[in-house]
Amino acid sequence: MNADLREIWVYLSASPLAGLTLTLVAYQAGLWAFERFGRRPVLNPVLIAVLLIAAALTLSGVDYRTYFDGAQFVHFLLGPATVALAVPLYNQFNQVRRSALALLVALLVGSAASALSAVALAWAFGGSAATMLSMAPKSVTSPIAMGVSEQIGGLPSLTAVFVIITGIIAATFGTWVLNLVRVKDWRARGFGMGVAAHGIGTARALQVNEVAGAFAGLGMGLNGLATALLLPALYHLFR
Repeated sequence: MNADLREIWVYLSASPLAGLTLTLVAYQAGLWAFERFGRRPVLNPVLIAVLLIAAALTLSGVDYRTYFDGAQFVHFLLGPATVALAVPLYNQFNQVRRSALALLVALLVGSAASALSAVALAWAFGGSAATMLSMAPKSVTSPIAMGVSEQIGGLPSLTAVFVIITGIIAATFGTWVLNLVRVKDWRARGFGMGVAAHGIGTARALQVNEVAGAFAGLGMGLNGLATALLLPALYHLFR
């Protein structure tokens, strides 16, 4: 009987649908915990899903490549989901236009602060040059961050890890930090989350407030563009 069950498990774990099912179930469990315990930021659904998936893969012995063969269907939907962020942004276009100058200043300051603070943190803990360069683009979405990392001599795979960690930490503690420094304007709160925490922060902002979500999507897009253009140029200029 045990041999039969093992054969069934081996078959199921190798199926692409296993990775897809695990991803959906893990996120649904994270979302349930988030809603059940009062939507506390520390119970971020993405964080819970990542932990559950990591535990399941470790206990089952399934390698990440096999898992991703199924999870890539969800990964594909990131593109349409990102494009869909234009809808709340369009609804708030008048507010965006009135705030254009402030947004430009915030973008430049936030983008520079994200990169410089990451490099300084890695340097303070004795990180190698490759580690520092890998951390520099940590606050933009993974495809852009990995491309920028490769251009400036970082390790794209390590950058992807830093991007995910940054997004989860910012989405978990960003609301508390913004409350602590008394930032009450939803435009400023959302734009700051988008610049600092890319897609995960934007998703968190959308959960809280529509205006914040619209400005977070704008911040995520503009910071990705600014980082992709400016960081490689500055690296080659000052190296």
